[in-house]
Amino acid sequence: MIAPLKAAILVVSTTAAKDPSTDAAEAALQDVFEQDGEGRWEVVEAKIVADVTPQIQLQIGLWTDAADPVNLVVTTGGTGFAVADHTPEAVSAILHRQAPGLVHAMLAASLAVTPFAMMSRPVAGTRNKTVILTLPGSPKGAVENLKAVIKTLPHACLQAAGADSRALHSGGVRRLEQEAGVGGHDHSEHHAHSHSHSHAHAHAHGHGHGHGHDHGTLVRHTNPASNPKSNDPSLGPSRRHRESPYPMISVADALTLIEQHTPGPTTTTAKVDSTLTGAVLAQDVHAAEDVPAFRASIVDGYAVVVPPGGDMRGVYPVVAVSHASPSQSQEGETVLKEGEIARITTGAPLPPGATSVIMVEDTVLVSQTEDGKEEKEVEILAEGVKEGENVREVGSDVRKGALILGKGEQVSSAGGEIGLMASVGVTEVQVYRRPVVGLLSTGDEIVEHDRPGGLRLGEVRDTNRPTLIAAVREWGYEVVDLGIARDKAGTLEEVLRDALRQVDLVITTGGVSMGELDLLKPTIERSLGGTIHFGRVAMKPGKPTTFATVPVKNNAGERVWKVIFSLPGNPASALVTFHLFVLPSLHHMSGVSPPGLPRVPVVLAHDFPLDKVRPEYHRAIVSAGNDGLLSATSTGGQRSSRVGSLKGANALLCMPSGPELLRKGAKVDALLMGNLRT
Repeated sequence: MIAPLKAAILVVSTTAAKDPSTDAAEAALQDVFEQDGEGRWEVVEAKIVADVTPQIQLQIGLWTDAADPVNLVVTTGGTGFAVADHTPEAVSAILHRQAPGLVHAMLAASLAVTPFAMMSRPVAGTRNKTVILTLPGSPKGAVENLKAVIKTLPHACLQAAGADSRALHSGGVRRLEQEAGVGGHDHSEHHAHSHSHSHAHAHAHGHGHGHGHDHGTLVRHTNPASNPKSNDPSLGPSRRHRESPYPMISVADALTLIEQHTPGPTTTTAKVDSTLTGAVLAQDVHAAEDVPAFRASIVDGYAVVVPPGGDMRGVYPVVAVSHASPSQSQEGETVLKEGEIARITTGAPLPPGATSVIMVEDTVLVSQTEDGKEEKEVEILAEGVKEGENVREVGSDVRKGALILGKGEQVSSAGGEIGLMASVGVTEVQVYRRPVVGLLSTGDEIVEHDRPGGLRLGEVRDTNRPTLIAAVREWGYEVVDLGIARDKAGTLEEVLRDALRQVDLVITTGGVSMGELDLLKPTIERSLGGTIHFGRVAMKPGKPTTFATVPVKNNAGERVWKVIFSLPGNPASALVTFHLFVLPSLHHMSGVSPPGLPRVPVVLAHDFPLDKVRPEYHRAIVSAGNDGLLSATSTGGQRSSRVGSLKGANALLCMPSGPELLRKGAKVDALLMGNLRT
């Protein structure tokens, strides 16, 4: 039996998102899949989102970009001409390929019912291995549209999922129509059909030819109803995008995409030593041996055999000495008897037969050996002594096999976790491997920061690379310095390919804006076959921050995904976006939870200006006052190119957008990049 294809339904309705009981389209579409789908479909999930572009795109991405994607996503709602109808634009922006034939079929079916169907703006296409359709919001219209194509959708979904096209099409169109249960043209009238097809083709070709050459019309490479990629550098600057093809998303949505698409942590075996600092345990750690491993004295004094009743008063001969030092096995040693004592030091093992230890403070020296170097007799003054006094029993601190550290705990730099593992005989542990980071600056204008001599016109010293290398190392990750790549597509591709063989995550700075020489995005998409998950973020500074993943074969020949963060070239933007976006990705890859900078509430020490449009991550100094409150002071001008705003900054203030000042004493959240000031 052939497994059913998996479908998902997305209801796009701000009203239904607040009150799901108002939606009737989902149930109507479920009925179509069950009654008209001929057993080929399983609706695995249905969701409701508001008519907001990021929410629509995020939910579709969760279904289409997963390791086991659904075969079909149908949306219902938001396809009309109302100001709040955003579904066609939201879906178009994330499609990899368009499917205008499905759109034509849906419109034709609805137009046969009502001419007002022309007011719908459906979109269809594929993303990765998933077919996506947008249907009207009315249950009646959604059902009409889905019924118009549901019998042919299995064929489309199988092809999109990677099925062998030759096998699917063997037997010709007649077999496909029979299997789908749809009627087609009378194939006996092949000649007439062929003539009609040729005429239409010739007309379309001739029109296109004349349009391109006779009229001299400028070619537009960005269609708002399509899914344009980044600039094609081979076409030259006159044909580059005039506006970014990437939707502007919120910081929260960007962090969600980073969590979703960052590869999960892998495990490795590590020695228990100082290099373990910062690592996250990938499994529970159990004690390899008892602590203490032997019965030990917790005081300096005398090991004794406690008689019944516990009265130890009297003079006793000292027959042995036990020091806290390695010794041979106690097998064969003389067993301590009642009436004998052995001098013992703190931490030393009790002699065989000993049951307690009397503190030296409870004794008096009676006599010495003839050479005066050893005690011969000692008087004990204690009574009411119990067995086990002043003795650390085997395993009384930690029992062998006991859980000492849990999976997911991070080994701190204070040394406590390393000391604990060392004390119980643990020499190796399973930890999450920490990713290796590559750092690359891009741009013909960039020169090494330490190059001797002055700058020529147009040159800029590379401040980003040394700054970010220091930041990455401060957070405990190994860094590979990839140098500076010039603004040439082939050169950049070669550098990135080599980098992705060496490291797990690449950070680049510069080359992510809209200039003709901003080649990062085109190289990632067009040359490396990567996926750009976001290319613009609604924030200040750092709007053009880009997050992408690129498929790479590892040493075993397996396809794995490597991460690229392309950060803005301005120094402040680069450091802010590193802490805000790159650090959480590194934390995901190394098992650190929660990921990202710690967030604390602070009080503003003075008035702060706000950006009118975008939320701002303001560089600041956070100090702890005598009253226990944390206060924040700005580091000064926040222009993204202003390096001085980085000096002394230990926090990023999460400032909202708005037309007014945020007054002294207001409370905001701060993301701590360093230690608090006092």
